[in-house]
Amino acid sequence: MTQQHTVTEPEQNIRIDKLLAGMIADASRSEIQTWIADGHVYVNKRQIKANYKCQTGDTIEWREPEPERLTIEPENIPLAVVYEDSDLLVVNKPKGMVVHPSAGHQSGTLVNALLHHCDRLSSVNGEERPGIVHRLDKDTSGLLIVAKNDAAHNHIAEQLSAKAIDRRYEVIVHGVIEHETGLIDAPIGRDPNDRKKMDVVDNGKPAITHFRVMNCYRDFTHVECQLETGRTHQIRVHMKYIGFPIAGDPKYGQRKTLDIGGQALHAKSLSFRHPTTNEEQHFEVEAPAYFQKLLAQFEG
Repeated sequence: MTQQHTVTEPEQNIRIDKLLAGMIADASRSEIQTWIADGHVYVNKRQIKANYKCQTGDTIEWREPEPERLTIEPENIPLAVVYEDSDLLVVNKPKGMVVHPSAGHQSGTLVNALLHHCDRLSSVNGEERPGIVHRLDKDTSGLLIVAKNDAAHNHIAEQLSAKAIDRRYEVIVHGVIEHETGLIDAPIGRDPNDRKKMDVVDNGKPAITHFRVMNCYRDFTHVECQLETGRTHQIRVHMKYIGFPIAGDPKYGQRKTLDIGGQALHAKSLSFRHPTTNEEQHFEVEAPAYFQKLLAQFEG
């Protein structure tokens, strides 16, 4: 479907790739540049280059290209299954594993492993995300619920929407937090200066994180976070927002941080009602070895 925008006076002289990247959700500036090069963007019915500077009154038309269909193959990748029955699995995802395939990660994902392990998975989120009800970032380890059928998927999704699932995380942050508990209530949306990042913004979606200090060290704090909402990168953005960025985080952390291959963030526990029996389920897993080694070093 072709979309259209008329350039306003405040948008005068802004490069077209920058303007569109700020307008189109989930499209990066480099993706916009590819669209322009491939002839998917016109200004006043003419093709332009990515460095074209918009003029007041210009009519911009664009058509988002059809995404390439991914071929997702089952792969015999070890899975840390914490619980499994005919409706769902609870898995302990390792740090470094992508949850579902995308253009840059077509194999080696949790979904590839699930397709090999399971005879069936829910189809609610389409062919590229079978079974996936909620996600963890690539370098976040810990617990995930996977649905085997659509009824279970919808039941778990409704609990998430109703904030009825208790999700707790362990995290190591830079700095020393001087109070025992806290609540961060700050809306999260796309970073207006970098579409691949999230930030606390006035027009963002409501986001609430509760936290409890577990231990303080000389330069770091070990924290438990509880999600009330589930925005993209929520804990990472919120901890940065209050001045205590997560150790090792390449996107939201300090320039000088721990070299641990990504953020020190672990989804430690999940509590929810079973979609068939309605019984309360609770699962908890220890933080991975690298995380515990860091804490031991801080104690040392």
